[in-house]
This record gives sequence, structure tokens and C-alpha cells, in this order.
Amino acid sequence: MKRAVCLIALALGLMQSAIADDQTRPDHTSDYLRQKFGLAKEKAEQISNAVRAASEKYALPPALILAIISIESRFKEKAKGGNGATGLMQVVPGAHRRMLKDVKDLTDPETNIEVGSAILYGYVKSAGGDLNAALKSYGGSQAYAEKVTGRVKSFADVVDADASAVAGVDQPLPSRDGGCDARYTSLCIGPVVYMSPIPDAASSPSVSQRATSLLNAILPLSH
Repeated sequence: MKRAVCLIALALGLMQSAIADDQTRPDHTSDYLRQKFGLAKEKAEQISNAVRAASEKYALPPALILAIISIESRFKEKAKGGNGATGLMQVVPGAHRRMLKDVKDLTDPETNIEVGSAILYGYVKSAGGDLNAALKSYGGSQAYAEKVTGRVKSFADVVDADASAVAGVDQPLPSRDGGCDARYTSLCIGPVVYMSPIPDAASSPSVSQRATSLLNAILPLSH
């Protein structure tokens, strides 16, 4: 019983430590969005977090998603364009009805970034991993693909700074085996052949995940 109590206390301590780290870790991306595009702090953080989540889910460089948003809407969540294009990533409802059947508000930043990233991911798969071809499909032209590629560079440094902070290093992490790790976007600039994220230290279970697993494993001991 004493052992179970001690293990539970240890797990809770690890979880609290992980939460504290998340709260104190600098968010260079949201700071950049505030300074460059005049976003309010909460909105910049919301978009930064949504981009990070979509990047990890669909293995797309976060700077790429940010570049598309900057071109499509300049981070104006209520933006409207041709053919009903809506929101940050200018998703066209008429072209993606099945995907949007359960979406209530396409102007919601988190929803729009999730859907836009899913659409781009679909184009990447259809193009056999050719990111340049996927961008042409997303924007309708090679000129659009080149514009996005050029814009990625303006976001790469701040995204790399966040990735480095998460990994606990001072410099952007290097490429492995010539591959393109979607989280470290300065390595992904330019037309590239899409690859799944390469396993590394950053993909290992986080402190909070380890703590949760430990807590789940030891809870039966307390009964």
C-alpha cells in the first residue's frame, strides 16, 4: 500500500512538472504572429497551437501551414474568397462537402486549420508524396506553389526555435539520412518528396505521457 501511494505521488509530481514546463516554454510562433500580423495574444496562441497539432497529425511542416495561411487570409479567421472560400486556409465548402458534413463553423481557427491541413495531406497522398504537386492542387497553379515555398522561409526560423525549445537544444535539429522531419522546417524548404516523420527523441513519450502511463499502471495496486 505504501509503495502504491509513493508511486502515485511520483506520477502526479511528473505530471505537474510537465504542465509547468508547457506553461513556461516560450512560444516564438505566437509572438511572431502578434508582431507581424497584429494578432491578439490569445488568438496568436490558439493559431500556433492549432498549427502545431495539425503538423503533428498530418506530418506537414508547421511553417508550410503558416505560409499558406499568410497567403490565403493573412491570419484573418473570417476571411471570405471566391467560390465560398472560408477562413484562415480558405477552405472551399463546395469542393469538400463530405469532409465538412459535420463542421458547424468553418471560420473557427482550430477547425479551419484541421480541415485545410487534411485537404493538403490528401493532395500529398494523391501526388505520391510530391509536396510541390500537392501545393499546385491546393492553390491551382505552379505560381502558387512557388509563392508558398518562398513564404515558408519567413516562418522557418521561429518554428525551428520552438522545435529546439521542445527538444531542449539551442540549435535546430539536423536532418537524418537526408530525410525531412516535418517539425524542423528549415530542412523542408523547397519542393520536396514527402516523407513520414523520422522517429527521434522528440517522438518519444513525453513526461506527462510517461506519468499518465505510470499512474494507470499503479492505480490497481491501491485497491
